[in-house]
Amino acid sequence: MCLSIPSKVVKIDKERNMATVDTMGVTREAGLDLMEEDAIKVGDYVLLHVGFVMEKIDEEDAMESLKIYKEILEKLDEEDRRNLVLEDDNCENRDTRNE
Repeated sequence: MCLSIPSKVVKIDKERNMATVDTMGVTREAGLDLMEEDAIKVGDYVLLHVGFVMEKIDEEDAMESLKIYKEILEKLDEEDRRNLVLEDDNCENRDTRNE
């Protein structure tokens, strides 16, 4: 099953057409090729799939989804929590928390 956790856009590289997003503390890059030009801004919440931003979502909806995910994560052990976030949408993952 594929679930997309809402991610917050923290940086946009227009030259590479990439966004850096934060998914519950894990940062990664996601392509913007499937979105209209300038449709995504820093601070927006988006859904990812296989390394691409697929949809911009309303902040209120994102917050509600994140609340539910956090409730689920509280029931998992540390390794399972980390793996769930890292494996979100089968994206190439880059954990930059320790950089």
